[in-house]
Amino acid sequence: MIYITRNVHIDDWEIEINPIRAQGSGGQNVNKVASAVHLRFDINTSSLPAVYKQRLLQMSDRRISREGVIVIKAQTHRTLEKNKEDALLRLKNIILLATIEQKKRKPTRPSKNAKKRRADRKTKRGKVKSLRGKVRRDDG
Repeated sequence: MIYITRNVHIDDWEIEINPIRAQGSGGQNVNKVASAVHLRFDINTSSLPAVYKQRLLQMSDRRISREGVIVIKAQTHRTLEKNKEDALLRLKNIILLATIEQKKRKPTRPSKNAKKRRADRKTKRGKVKSLRGKVRRDDG
């Protein structure tokens, strides 16, 4: 059982964990031992609150499929147990990201004084740049 918050948790039967062979080099043991983990979690059939489900499905994360299944592949550790822990921790972090509520943006405008200061700076800068041209000598 994974505890997301005090009131929200995920039961073990909701998470499907399959051991797979890890990719990459690993010496003589690589073709014999399935130490990597494929974790699958179906958002729609889970016991999560509806708000969490909705936010998870709206997230733009490549680990969440169109069907609403979170797929996590953990293969950084050498043992199956550590990879399981890593995958479960990553699942918890994805769900916790969905719990964070985004603040509404309040549209703002620059003040008249700020606009004036900006225009003054631009004028001053333009004058400095105009002085950088070639120096003309008047022989006369």
